[in-house]
Amino acid sequence: MISTNQLKNGNHIEVDGTIFKVLEFQHVKPGKGGAFVRTKLRRASDGNVIDKTFRAGEKFRAVRTEARKMQFLYADGTDAHFMDTSSYEQLAIPEASVADALRWTKASDEVDLLFIDGNPSDIQLPASVELEVTQTEPGLRGDTASGGGNKPATLETGATIQVPLFVNIGDRVKVQTATGEYMSRA
Repeated sequence: MISTNQLKNGNHIEVDGTIFKVLEFQHVKPGKGGAFVRTKLRRASDGNVIDKTFRAGEKFRAVRTEARKMQFLYADGTDAHFMDTSSYEQLAIPEASVADALRWTKASDEVDLLFIDGNPSDIQLPASVELEVTQTEPGLRGDTASGGGNKPATLETGATIQVPLFVNIGDRVKVQTATGEYMSRA
């Protein structure tokens, strides 16, 4: 069992028979009344995010999680297909549940696939990824690294982000996976 005072971002807990990932939590101690914990949870089955409040000290079943190295093969519109690199066994996960992580994943990339109670459910992403810019408008003359302004750019995975004006097609950029923000040129 896990208590509300042991919660951490990224933990998986079971609430009313449903497994959730803790995205954010905040302990609140009002001047009057009992303490409580305000949380933002993502449902493991379909990726929906909900806000939920718990009393301080409330207990949940801790969920067994395991990360396995897998190779991302392709997404076909309904499922994302992965292969275990040691046994060559393939498995498919509904694409909707991992759609956000797939924005930063190329075909043939090695990823850590998260298994919850033995069932595949999510992709654990690194803090940042390096991707190539495949489409963007050319920067205007006079645009410098210090000059302000952003423009949209499409990356090799199909994701669109805002980049500074000096970034061109073919440049490799570093992107923060949690927020989808441009960090630097690679």
